[in-house]
Amino acid sequence: MRPMHTNDTPPEEPNVPEQPLNKGTAPAAEVPEQTGRQRLAAGLWPPRVSRAQLIVALLLFVLGLGLAIQVRSTSDSSALRGARQEDLVRILDELDGRTKRLEEEKQRLEDQRKELESSSNQAEEARKQTVEKERQLGILAGTVAAQGPGITLKITDPKGLVRSDQLLDALQELRAAGAEAIQINGVRVVAGSYFSDENGGVGIDGKKITQPYEFKVIGKPQDLEPALNIPGGVVQTLEKEQATVVVTRPAKIVVDALRAAKQPDYARSSS
Repeated sequence: MRPMHTNDTPPEEPNVPEQPLNKGTAPAAEVPEQTGRQRLAAGLWPPRVSRAQLIVALLLFVLGLGLAIQVRSTSDSSALRGARQEDLVRILDELDGRTKRLEEEKQRLEDQRKELESSSNQAEEARKQTVEKERQLGILAGTVAAQGPGITLKITDPKGLVRSDQLLDALQELRAAGAEAIQINGVRVVAGSYFSDENGGVGIDGKKITQPYEFKVIGKPQDLEPALNIPGGVVQTLEKEQATVVVTRPAKIVVDALRAAKQPDYARSSS
């Protein structure tokens, strides 16, 4: 027997609203949120390099390469490697002497300036200093004779192997050691002098000289002679060419070869 109901009407279903369908679109997948470490890794890789950073990196590389080459060449070509202790001491003494001469010149110029500022008769003081300066410039230009302490350097070259560049090296070494006036075989050497190789000799300012080559040099002997005898210096270089080198210290050196005063063609005083 089926159960009996007071009302035969079936129970109503709950009213559920229908969801609209989006035609042609698949349901979107939910994107998981990234952690802080994942965002940091994504920002660092792949690396993003700007043009300015590339240029700076290239310049730093070139600078480092240049410094490395310079350090290596300096260490490889050092002429002092293996030098004896007494030779190193002598080189240091020579450098100290050069420094002392520069300090003395600086002090002398400062004293002149103070004299000009404090002198009661500045015009007369300026005239005296002008005359003294003219005399000094005359010695340097070779237009006046000079005498004083110094050395002589005599180079005998029986095989004719000494070239003009080796004599020029000797001249430059003497100048660096404080030489104030130099004469070679009767030719006054000045700032504008030039050397050339000639058949059977050497030319100085177009004048041919032959060996033995004799330098007369005015300056401080204690500075000039050691400058020629440093390891790998003038004397050792010339002796490798089988030349005989003799350095002496006379009581007085006379440099009497003169050069004619040359007037400039174009340059004029701006004062």
